[in-house]
Order: sequence, then structure tokens, then C-alpha cells
Amino acid sequence: EEYQRSSPRIRELLDAFDAGVTYYLERHPTDQPRLLSHFEGWEGLAFGRYALYEQFIYGHTGLNARDVDEATRQGSNMWAVMPAKSAAGHAMLFINPHQPFFGVGQWYEGHVHSAEGWDMSGASFFGSPSPTIGHNAYLGWSHTVNEPDIADVWEETFDKPGDPLAYKYDGGYRRAVEWTDSIGVKTEHGEIAVKKFTFRKTHHGPVVAMRNGKALTVRMARFAEGGAFQEWYEMSKAHNLAEFKKALSEGAIPMFNMVYADREGNIFYLYNGAVPRRSTRFDWSKPVDGTTSETEWKGYHSIDELPQMTNHKSGFVQNCNSTPFLTTVGENPDPHEFPAYMVGEGDTARARISRRILWNKDKFTFDEWAKAGFDTYVIEAETQIPFLAEKWEELKKTDAARAARLAGAIVELREWNHVSTIQSVPMTLFSLWYWQQYRNPELRKDPLGLLENVMSSLEKNWGTWRVRWGDLNRLERRQSGGEEAFSDQAESVPVAGAPGPVGIVFNFYARPQAGQKRYYGVAGHSFVSVVEFAPQVRARSILVFGENSDPNSKHYFDQSRLYARQEFKPAW
Repeated sequence: EEYQRSSPRIRELLDAFDAGVTYYLERHPTDQPRLLSHFEGWEGLAFGRYALYEQFIYGHTGLNARDVDEATRQGSNMWAVMPAKSAAGHAMLFINPHQPFFGVGQWYEGHVHSAEGWDMSGASFFGSPSPTIGHNAYLGWSHTVNEPDIADVWEETFDKPGDPLAYKYDGGYRRAVEWTDSIGVKTEHGEIAVKKFTFRKTHHGPVVAMRNGKALTVRMARFAEGGAFQEWYEMSKAHNLAEFKKALSEGAIPMFNMVYADREGNIFYLYNGAVPRRSTRFDWSKPVDGTTSETEWKGYHSIDELPQMTNHKSGFVQNCNSTPFLTTVGENPDPHEFPAYMVGEGDTARARISRRILWNKDKFTFDEWAKAGFDTYVIEAETQIPFLAEKWEELKKTDAARAARLAGAIVELREWNHVSTIQSVPMTLFSLWYWQQYRNPELRKDPLGLLENVMSSLEKNWGTWRVRWGDLNRLERRQSGGEEAFSDQAESVPVAGAPGPVGIVFNFYARPQAGQKRYYGVAGHSFVSVVEFAPQVRARSILVFGENSDPNSKHYFDQSRLYARQEFKPAW
């Protein structure tokens, strides 16, 4: 439906994307799709809806029961500085999404260059018709995941005798719509089994669950209207801040923070979201009463009503999946000026280290800007190690023998400079210790016991707890879907990055593999780009693996070696 509603130009682009995929498949007969035998233009929009609403939005309704691996949760960093903080006098941008390295969320890099004037270099998910972050010759932007309240659940009351589709509303009844549909489900044998389902919807949205005798309906912002691809397209063709803001004004991209910089020296931050206008009498974080019109959405807040800032006097903006109310140092958007339902997140450790880096540096050269994008200082170590050492000092008074067994590790941690390197032993201890208690708060009750467990696990697998971070923390490329197991015998490279909650810019989430000694990266710094908006724009970028997913290609793993050394390649 959205494809049919789209402008002729957008349909033309979507059809061209379909034609490109078809062209490739015709010329590479050994590369067979897993499911679809051919592609159609509307599927680019279908994938966009999946990426937005299934991966990012639906879970915030509270109705998603799937376990989410913390190591593959979506995050990102992004910064911008004004010319006043640039040694060369140009605005600069740091683009840094953190997404899974395998499966649907992985990034690819591309350059769209047409004779008609569409000219953008950047990255997007496989299946997207064009880059969704990056830069053109005039400006650039990036996104981080934010948490505006853009999905709601209503409790519907179906209680009319003899009419199972009647539901209460404003003292009377309305009737739900019910229908059946057939859905093809791929079986474990690769066959398609057709199953029939009965669906029901009220004017709020589809019934997706039954809880405590109530039918729960859900509505997600801009789901029916769509239009996100058109908005990204118009953003990519903008030549200045006014044109960029005009593209944003449609509000079709339902979420994502945005940080922007341009050749004229402007920087801009927006807490973007298609946020419904609602009554403040209700707690919208929980299901609301569907029997009254008081819980109806009353349109959407305009872009001008969202938290934002342009050309802040501090000279920088940043967002690392963090609150818009701590975007920079000094004056920030005032939380009291926005409804409580609009903003859902607080500060993050990555945002704290980012503000420190950006505030403390007077002027960045482009090389320094690129280096900062892979910074490995660990801010949480500043408070957590003294806390751990204090607990150890207390233990010495009550159990000297146990304290003695921990003494070597405490000395390593106390003498550490809080910088992660591939040679660092204290980084191994701290990262494993902190990450485990972060994921399981129950472990915080016994911090020294957890440190003992970390040391014991290292000794079991390595014969010593003195394991260098790069020996444990590795990057290895396997089949792109993520089904192939990691192996200590396969080629891998050591990585200094670490999980974001430790408060490090260089994000790298690694997990153990059964039967293997090492941990292997599954998410984090996935596409990284730094851009200097000089009269002739300069940019560098890096992908976590390589541009080609064929194991026989020389480009299969070539960028990983640069990535592991915290280096970039040119982005022309």
C-alpha cells in the first residue's frame, strides 16, 4: 500500500533497486536466495518496516516476550564539532553505529552517485535501497537509537452478550473487524507450510495478546503512513541545514537521534521521533483504558517541539543512546519543557566519556578526530576499581587468606591507567568482572566473589588469570548469517574494544564459544566514519570485516586488520 501511495520518483527508485538485485542474481547463478525466487520494488519498503518496527519499536510495547542478548542490542555513538573546535576551522562529524556483526542488522558501505545529482557516501543495512547514514559533498549525519514513547497498548473490553466483536467505547459499543489470512511458514526441512490464522482489530490497532481477560491492541507511530525512505532520500539530497530540516519536518522517520554537520560550519542535534500527542493524565508506559476517547492520540508533536540544539556555544554535540538533556556541556534542553512521555532514556557511560573527550580538547586535527573515534579509555574503572579495592581492604581484616589470593589481581587493577590495550591484563579482569555484574545485578552483592570467579575461569581455560585482553578478545569472520560457530583455530585478530557499559568509545561485544578459549565479537563498532567538512570534504571509514562476504575474496577480512589496529581507510 505504501508503495502505491509513494510518488512516481520513489517508486522509480524502489523498482531500480529491485532491478539491481535481479541483475546481480542473473549474473551470479551460484548465489541463490534462501527464500525468495524473485524481488519486487515494494520489498524495499517492507524491509524498512521490519527493520524499524520489529527490531527497534515493537519491543517497547512490553508485549515482546523474546529474550534479547545484551551483546547484540542496538546502540551507537555520534559526535559533531563546530569550526571553533577544529584545528583547520571546519565542522567535523563522527558516525558510529553499534549493530550486530552478523544477520539482519549488519552494515554495508556504499556510494550512490548519479548524473542527476544524487551523490551520497555512507552505510545501511542489507536490504535498504540507499544509505541511511553518511555524507554528501555538503553535509552529513548519523543516528543513534533513542527511546521516545512511540508505541502504545490499549486494554479493550469485549463483553456484549451475543456479539463477540463488540467492544466498549465512550459509553456504547464499537465493532471490531475480524478476518482470516494464510501465512507461509518455512519448516525445518525448507518447505513452505501454509497455515491459517484468525485476526481481529479495533480502531486502535490489531489484537496482539490477551492478558487478565482483556484483549490488548497495539499502535505504533507512523506505521500506517510510512514515508521513511522518502525522508532519508530528501535528507541525502539536501545542500544546507535549512533543506535538511525541511526534509525532517515530515516526521516520517519514527525514531532515532540525529547529529548533523555541514560545510558552512553548522552542527545540529535532534531527538527525533514521531511522538504522539497525548493526555498527561495517563501512564503511557503501561496499557491504557481503551473504552474512553480520552486515551486517543491527538496527532503528532512537530519537529520543532522535540528536544534539539543548533550551533551550541560549547562547540560540540554528542549522543550515545543517551538523554537529550545531557547532549553537551553547559546549557542543554530543559526536561521540564517537554511532556514526561516524550523521552525515555537517561545518561550512559559512553556519553559521559564522550562529553569529557569533546569538552577537554581545545581543537581537533582531523587525525586526532579519527583517533578519538577509537578511544579506549574506560571511564567506569575510575569508580569501580576503588570500590573493589575498598571491599578487598575490608576482607583483609576478616579473611586474610582469601584476601591474599586476590592480592595480585587487586594490584594489577590499582596500578592500571584505565586504558584498554590488547596487552592489558587488568582490562581482562575489569571487563569480565564489570560486564558480568552489569548483566546480572544479583552478582553485585558479592563483588569479590565475582572477581574470584573471573580469575578461576581464566585459570581453568588458560592456566593463569594473567591473560592479556587481546589474547581473549578477538574478531573472527564467519558465515554472514551468524550460524557458523567460531573457532580458536580460524584466523582472528585481537581487539582492544570492550562492551559499551564499561564507558569506552570503542565498543566491541564479544561472547564465549562452547569448547573454545577465546571470546569472539558479535556486535559493536560495525561501521565507523569520520568526516571533515572542508570546501573539499574529507572522509575516512572502516567496516568491521570487509566489503565482500565471499571467503575466497581478498576483501573478505581485509578491513578487520585495520579495524583491530584502530585505523581507517579513505572514503572517497
